[in-house]
Amino acid sequence: MTRVALLSRSANLSYFQPLLQGLAPELDVAVWPDPRSLHADVAVCWNPPVGVYDDMPNLKLIHSIAAGVDNLLDGQRTRGLPVCRVVDPQLAQGMLQYVLWCVLTFHRKLDLALSNQRAARWSRPPQTPASQCRIGLMGLGELGGAIAAVLPGMGYPVNGWSRTPRSIDGVRVYAGEDAFDEFLANTDVLVCLVPLTDATRGILNRRTFDALPQGAAVVNCGRGEHLVAADLIDALARGQLRGAVLDVFAQEPLDPADPLWSTPGVIVTPHMATMPSPDTVAEQVVANIRRLGQGESLAHTVDLTRGY
Repeated sequence: MTRVALLSRSANLSYFQPLLQGLAPELDVAVWPDPRSLHADVAVCWNPPVGVYDDMPNLKLIHSIAAGVDNLLDGQRTRGLPVCRVVDPQLAQGMLQYVLWCVLTFHRKLDLALSNQRAARWSRPPQTPASQCRIGLMGLGELGGAIAAVLPGMGYPVNGWSRTPRSIDGVRVYAGEDAFDEFLANTDVLVCLVPLTDATRGILNRRTFDALPQGAAVVNCGRGEHLVAADLIDALARGQLRGAVLDVFAQEPLDPADPLWSTPGVIVTPHMATMPSPDTVAEQVVANIRRLGQGESLAHTVDLTRGY
């Protein structure tokens, strides 16, 4: 019998237990902090307790319940074990919808209209065509690439920035550190979609904000650790940035006392941009557990040297 541990220090993953056992009744599933978790063969995780892998002598596989794995790796020693993530085609659709809402919020000046409403002020924000709102996609992986395929058809000039050169129809792509400042200079709405790595941690900082045109806006739906919050608050106060939509935070839930809640120009959403369906997660986890048992290659393994 394969033993599975559902590990998280910030979320209750117990809802996965019936989903996994419904697909594979032979699985023995324990939910952290049940002591049986430490004897598991497979760890299914979201933000697991730091150091927990070292306390699991039988562990053979670490599996994320999402597309990202940085929360599985931060501060952890994976002991050379395989790490897998979830790939759900619906993730790209959900992210496209979220980013489109953010783009429209700033392009159509809905943020200003809402501010006017709170002040009971009837004032029509000036409207401009989509051709005058340049979208910068920082990250052109599965999610960024899907967005880049749609926005040009809606009339938006789209620039993309990635670690390595890419070719996407209708998109001007900048690659590597040397092209980063030029990419930023041609961006009115910056959308952060890069994976969290040592190179991207804190990338949304004062230097990045000051390289954008004055009055630009920022959308972070990558990871909370990409953002230096104090630098964002300062850039908004100085008028360098017009606004920001933040969906991810270094600590979730966001502390009620955090100044981001009340910073003028900031819209906070509760990590809702996109997520895989629980059924899809369970199906992919069970499929990899069976591959592991049969000695087959695992699906959606992570290159730990890159972090994704």
